[in-house]
Amino acid sequence: MDSASDNSEKKEDHPHVSSTVHSYDVDVGAQLIAETDSPLTPQETSRLRAKIDWHIMPLMCSKITFMDKTTLGEAAVLGILEDAHLTANQYDWLGTIFYLSYLVFQYPQNLALQRFPVGKWMSINIFLWAVVLLCHAACKSFGSLLAVRFLLGMCEGAITPGFMIVTSMFYTNAEKTRRVGYWFLMNGFAVIILGFISFGLLHTHTTSFMPWQWLMIITGTVTLITSVLFWLFFPDSPTTARFLTPEERVAAIRRIQENQSGVENKRFKKEQFLETIKDPKTWLMAFFAGSAYLTNQRQLIVAQFGFNGIQTTLLGCVDGVVEILTIWLGVVLASEPSIGRSYAGVLMYIPAILGSILVSTLPFSNKIGLLFSYWISLFAIAPFTIFLGWVSSITSGHTKRITTNGIVLCSYAIGNAVSQFMWKAQYQPRNHVPWAVITSCNFAAGIALVVLRFMLASENTKRERETPDNKHDAVYILDRSGAERKVDKAFLDLTDKQNRDFRYVL
Repeated sequence: MDSASDNSEKKEDHPHVSSTVHSYDVDVGAQLIAETDSPLTPQETSRLRAKIDWHIMPLMCSKITFMDKTTLGEAAVLGILEDAHLTANQYDWLGTIFYLSYLVFQYPQNLALQRFPVGKWMSINIFLWAVVLLCHAACKSFGSLLAVRFLLGMCEGAITPGFMIVTSMFYTNAEKTRRVGYWFLMNGFAVIILGFISFGLLHTHTTSFMPWQWLMIITGTVTLITSVLFWLFFPDSPTTARFLTPEERVAAIRRIQENQSGVENKRFKKEQFLETIKDPKTWLMAFFAGSAYLTNQRQLIVAQFGFNGIQTTLLGCVDGVVEILTIWLGVVLASEPSIGRSYAGVLMYIPAILGSILVSTLPFSNKIGLLFSYWISLFAIAPFTIFLGWVSSITSGHTKRITTNGIVLCSYAIGNAVSQFMWKAQYQPRNHVPWAVITSCNFAAGIALVVLRFMLASENTKRERETPDNKHDAVYILDRSGAERKVDKAFLDLTDKQNRDFRYVL
């Protein structure tokens, strides 16, 4: 009996209607996963995860070299305000324009990440990022600095969503939170390194080059080297990763099958875009991202406590240590099944709110108390990190995923762009109004996390009570030999709404 007859008989075994779809309609992993049904042993899973960690995490953790936002704060201490003749309002605009550009280019960058190979597109943006950082050193006016900051925001628009996509391609839902935490806490190491670099630059004396210009040259050069490493070694997908053998690529896809969200699909699907826009949880997540963390003027805040430039740069290193420890604690708590993402975020907001209240209420003469209260307020960084790892675990369908990422990060950009203007000269040095806004936003973000968890838990309960949905259980594609192969529901590029077997991670 020929292959077509075999396939016909196999389809007739199903009581529901079967269908054959084009390969471009399903997930890229469908072709590979259809060619094997062998389950992975725990030993194989552990070995493969270790290999993926070894090849991906060092490059993702090289986010330590992406010191763009932090460089502006350090540059303020290193003399950019005086050298470029910037007013306080113009300095605020340099921070705002970065996020406005990030906002404008965020969704186009997400579309590019879907259309082009993820690793290569990120490499190009990191290279351009490095060039723009180097160009900062030649800028001596507000207009020129505004231009390069705009370009910098455009380039960064590809990095965080790219990392989120790659993390969801290679890791299970149970593993994502910690992996996102690991590469995000590298921002803390960047703060520490920049603090020591700035401390050294404050002791340099060159007539033609200011310390802040040397800072841009150093960070730009390091980022340039990183872009080359990304081009050579960062994978685009587990289906094409060069560090994996053909058998390991299949195993890597099989390993994430439990996520029920596949790897990726290069075709933009309008229906998934519209579903994302209509999904209430999209806008709840956007609200959280816009209010989650709004403290971006760290060095200036510490300087206003009464510390000089050298002291401020060294104390900035402690910022980095606090960021590392709080993010690590947050993702560890979030990875505990008994706590979960939402409650872990709320737990981290409690000390953050306490710290921001103390900064605003302690006597201004108690600068040590103010400093420690400020450090406690940095606990607010952790919930946003937890949230980034959560987004891809509660969203399925590649177009829906990149659209959700775009909306969430656009909201993040809006919140940070607007927040630049609450640090007005009229509020200094106590900054009661900014700290009151931060306290309120932290509280509102914590409430949003609880509401989101309730929504997802309710939907999970509803799906458990439903009659099993067999609509997508008999879908076939043509494999490389021309024969029809059944595709697992996890690799049909279904959204979390369409796939009733999808369960939201809490």
